[in-house]
Amino acid sequence: MKIISDIQELRDHLRGQNRASFVPTMGNLHEGHLSLMRLARQHGDPVVASIFVNRLQFGPNEDFDSYPRTMQADIDKLEKEGVYILFAPTERDLYPQPQEYRVDPPQQLGDILEGEFRPGFFKGVCTVVLKLFSCVQPKVAVFGKKDYQQLMIIRQMAKQFALPVDIIPAETIRAEDGLALSSRNGYLSTAERAEAPALQRLLNEVRSQVLNLNERNVEALTTIEKNAVAQLAKRGWSPDYIAIRQQSDLAPTSNENLQAGEPLVILTAAKLGKTRLIDNLEI
Repeated sequence: MKIISDIQELRDHLRGQNRASFVPTMGNLHEGHLSLMRLARQHGDPVVASIFVNRLQFGPNEDFDSYPRTMQADIDKLEKEGVYILFAPTERDLYPQPQEYRVDPPQQLGDILEGEFRPGFFKGVCTVVLKLFSCVQPKVAVFGKKDYQQLMIIRQMAKQFALPVDIIPAETIRAEDGLALSSRNGYLSTAERAEAPALQRLLNEVRSQVLNLNERNVEALTTIEKNAVAQLAKRGWSPDYIAIRQQSDLAPTSNENLQAGEPLVILTAAKLGKTRLIDNLEI
């Protein structure tokens, strides 16, 4: 595996490779990331991964400085997966000048849910992903469905900018007890780790409640959301949101769309102790 930090060197190595598949990460790799590498291999060749902890998507009180950085362990894992190039730029490599140009997603998608609780997050994500796409110039890029809203925003960005890259969604990888794999799971204490799978169990309960409604309407969905938030808070969590939204655009649904069978998704974010976890479940 070639480890490259310089953009021009990366382009030189990839010149003529018009079927490259790309997996952008922030490192601290786990089985969820590695599953993305395997899916990428099914859709293109060679496989290029990146590791870059992107300052632009962290808020002033978030964990940029303490975000886990495990480069050598990550390199070992990527080599075992047969990744061709690891693009691991420094901030000076990727942002040789202050990144004054930014990609701002539309408010109706970028300022809701995660965007409401992490202002500027998706602007930072879109900006770095667009720049990484420019560096790698892949045919396909793989993003996990655990970050459901992020996947949708990146997909729409690629479409609206007519980028020549196909966005491939990857299913969420979970531990045996149901907890969605995440680099931030390492922040959990032993007791918190034992409690954490309750988030996914609650999502399953919410899905069952929605599917078992005699009459599916907006009022009933709102009641289910409120009860789920209360249930999570009762267990000692600090919920940001539990929201039942349309899969197509993450907007609140209408009775008309519900009657037409609009596919739904449940999205949640909540703090357990100091650790903020996100998850989702499609209906």
